[in-house]
Amino acid sequence: MRKLLFFSFLISNICFAQDSITIPDIASAEKIISMHFTQAKEDSLLSAVQAKAKEYDKMHLYSLDNSIPMTMAESPLLPYMDLNKRQQPVNFSIPKGIEMPANKNDLAFYSIPQLASLIKNKKISSVELTKFFIDRLKKYGDTLQCVISLTEDIAMKQAAEADKEIAAGKYRGLLHGIPYGLKDLFAVKGTKTTWGAEPYKDQVINTDSYVYTKLKQAGAVLIAKLTLGALAMDDYWFGGRTKNPWNMLEGSSGSSAGSAAATVAGLVPFAIGTETYGSIISPSTVCGATGLRPTFGSVSRSGAMTLCWSLDKAGPICRSAEDAAIVFNYLHGTDKLDAAAVNMPFNYTAKADLSKLKIAYAKNYFGKKDTLGNEDAVLDVFRKAGAQLIPVEFPDSGIYNFDIIGIVIGSESAAAFDGFTRTGLDDKMTRQGKGEWPNYFRAARFIPAVEYVNANRHRYQLMQKVNDVIEKYDVIICPTWVGNQAAITNLTGHPAISIPTGFNKEHTPTSITLVGKLFDEATLLAIAKVYQDATQWNKMHPPFFK
Repeated sequence: MRKLLFFSFLISNICFAQDSITIPDIASAEKIISMHFTQAKEDSLLSAVQAKAKEYDKMHLYSLDNSIPMTMAESPLLPYMDLNKRQQPVNFSIPKGIEMPANKNDLAFYSIPQLASLIKNKKISSVELTKFFIDRLKKYGDTLQCVISLTEDIAMKQAAEADKEIAAGKYRGLLHGIPYGLKDLFAVKGTKTTWGAEPYKDQVINTDSYVYTKLKQAGAVLIAKLTLGALAMDDYWFGGRTKNPWNMLEGSSGSSAGSAAATVAGLVPFAIGTETYGSIISPSTVCGATGLRPTFGSVSRSGAMTLCWSLDKAGPICRSAEDAAIVFNYLHGTDKLDAAAVNMPFNYTAKADLSKLKIAYAKNYFGKKDTLGNEDAVLDVFRKAGAQLIPVEFPDSGIYNFDIIGIVIGSESAAAFDGFTRTGLDDKMTRQGKGEWPNYFRAARFIPAVEYVNANRHRYQLMQKVNDVIEKYDVIICPTWVGNQAAITNLTGHPAISIPTGFNKEHTPTSITLVGKLFDEATLLAIAKVYQDATQWNKMHPPFFK
C-alpha cells in the first residue's frame, strides 16, 4: 500500500515535459519533420502535443529490458509466396583415412569433417582437441584482441561429456566434440555477456540463447565468447580493437570481429556471428573467412542482444562453405521465442551441377572502381566449372533512392537502447564520436514515427521489386560492397555468403558475395562449395598463426 501511495505521489508531482512545450517549440520541431503549419493549426495542435508528452513521461517510468520485443514481427516472405516446407534427409559424409598431422599446429586448420573423422574414429578425444584450441586462444587471443572470455570450465565439462557419449556409441553428428566460439552478444548461463561495451562488461544474463542451446544439443563445445564491436558496431570493443589476422596493423572490421578473426587464425574451428547491416559479410571479407548471412527469420535470435528487430540475423562464420552448411544444418529453426523466426527446410546436398542451375552476375556492379578486386577471375572459375553465366541488372538504381536502412536501424536501435540513452549510461562508452552509437541513438530520437512507418512501406515495395529479379535465378554473383546490394538484401531478408577470392595489392583478402533465394541457403552453399573446390583461397591461412 505504501508503494502504491508513493507511486501516485510520483505521478501527480512529476514535472512533465509538456509543461514547457510552447508554440515556438512546435515551429522549431516542424523543421525536423519537414512540415509547415499555419499559426492557427499550431495553436490547435499544441494541447494534443502536450498531452502526448505527458503520456511519454508516464511510459518512461517503466523500464524496458533489451530482450522485450516489439509486437510487430518482420517477415521476408511476401503474402503471395508459397515455398517448399518439406525437409528432406541431409547427409554429410565423414571422410575416411584422416590422420593426425605430423605438425600438430596443422590441426588448427582442419575442416569440420576432418576433425569429426578424428573424433568419431577416436584418433583424438574431444578433451584433447578442446585443450589444443584453448591453448591457441591463450597464445594468440591477446595478439588479435579477439577474445572477451574463455569458457574453459564449460568447455572441459562439455568435451568430457562428448567423449563419454562417443565411447558409449552415442554419436550426435559432425559437431559432436568440436570446439567453437560465440559472439559475445549471445547469452550463456554462467558467463558474462558483455555486448562488447564498457557499460555491460560485467553483465550476466541468466538464460541460454537459442543458438547456444542448439549447438549444445549437437554436442559442440563452447570454448570462448568472442569480441564484437561495442553494441554490434565495427571492431572496437571495451578492451581494444580486434585485429585482421593477415595484417595486424589493421582492424578486422565488424561487428562479428572476433568470430571472423579467430576462425581465420585457427583459434576456433568455427564461430557464430550476427548481421544487421554487414556484420557477418564485412569481417568475413576483411579476414578471409566464409560468412553465411542466412535468410532473415531462419535462425531464432532468442537470448541474443537486440539491435534492430526487423534486421538482426545470426549465422556461421567458417573457413569453407561446407563447414558453414554443417553448422547451419544444426542452427536453423525456431524455439518459438522469436516472433520473426520460422522453421523452414534446409535441403542441402554437397554436389551442384552448375550447368543445370541459373547463375547470374550483376553486370551493373562489375568493373566499378570501388570493387575489391579479382571479380573477373571469379566469373572465369564459375564458367570453367560449367556455369552458363547470365548478365543481369541487380535492382538498385531507381529502386533504392534514399537511406531506408538508416531510418529503420536508427529508429529500432534507439528504441532497443532507450534506457541506455535516457539514463546517461551512454556516457560510459569508450568511444563517443559523432559516428558512434551514443550519438547515433540520440540523433535517432528525432526520427518521426510516421517516417519510420513509411520507410517500411517503401521497404515493402523494395522487397517486391527485388524479389521479382532474384527469384528467377539460383544465385546472383555480386562484387562485395559495390552499390547498395548489402543494404537492399539486408532489408529484403535474402541470404548471402561471402567467400574469399584472393588478395589485393596490400596482400589482404578479397571476396565475392553470392545472393540467393529466400530460405534457399542449401543451393547458395552448394554453389559456393563448387567455387571453393576449384580454388585454393579459403585454404590459405595467415602465416603468423601457422
